[in-house]
Amino acid sequence: MAPKMVTNFRRSLSFPNQPSNNSSKPRKTLHVRSTSLPCRSHPIISQLRDEISELNSWSAADTASRTSAWLCDGLRCLKTVHESLDDLLQLPQTRESLRGGEYSSLIEKLLEDFLRFVDVYGMFQTLVLRLKEEYSAAQIAVRRKDDSEIAVHLKNLSKIAKEIGKLTSNVLSIGKLSMASAGGASDDEAELIEVINDVLKVTVSVSGLLFGGLSNSPAFRRQSCIGLSFGKKTKNVKIEIGIREFQEINLEKLRKKTEEEVKMASKKMHEMEDCIVEIDGCGERSFRSLINTRVSLLNLLTQ
Repeated sequence: MAPKMVTNFRRSLSFPNQPSNNSSKPRKTLHVRSTSLPCRSHPIISQLRDEISELNSWSAADTASRTSAWLCDGLRCLKTVHESLDDLLQLPQTRESLRGGEYSSLIEKLLEDFLRFVDVYGMFQTLVLRLKEEYSAAQIAVRRKDDSEIAVHLKNLSKIAKEIGKLTSNVLSIGKLSMASAGGASDDEAELIEVINDVLKVTVSVSGLLFGGLSNSPAFRRQSCIGLSFGKKTKNVKIEIGIREFQEINLEKLRKKTEEEVKMASKKMHEMEDCIVEIDGCGERSFRSLINTRVSLLNLLTQ
């Protein structure tokens, strides 16, 4: 029985029709998306390179600029990068180029890498949901000035944040594509593999900032636990990539506070909860774009 094509659940890619030879109007020079074999001049590859460059600049932001809004901007850009890669993979010429037997090991490697990305982001979605629920409960405990409950929720938040931190090592271990796995690739095909490698690399970078920024914040971790399993140098780096708003609340220091201080802390925690909700939404959309890209890769083998 012939294998069935996997159906993607996002938009389809369309191209402008060629002008009729019988038209009486003079032909105009238009810059439209080409349907030729992907190469250096292909608009989608150029677009991908611009988007990857934008994300590289984004990740180089100084620590003072690393807010929750900054993090969401990175996740939105990452989603756009994967949508562009998906567009590239859906081109008939791309499919024809990479469907040969010499590329089977390369596609298999890509499928494995994207499966790991999907697994990691799936786990992140589960963990950030737990984080939201626990943080909401912690806000109630703070308003009631219930120190014992605050301690319980801090312990739970710290455990969740630690699990989010472990996701960093999972994405850092995702490897690069090997040119050897592509056999005798032409220059155009080598260009395609190079840009896919750049997408893998930038996905690892953004993911590390996402997971590290949440997992190493005093809002979720006891100070004594931050960087505890790492060397001093590593600890300092992890603190630097923290998200600014999540450095402004430390549940351990909320005990024995005045009524006014508790009121201010509660307001700040409510604002932070909104930030978590926004990060959760942006993370989910990136998660969906990763699934779509993997589906397009799977179609290269099953179509």
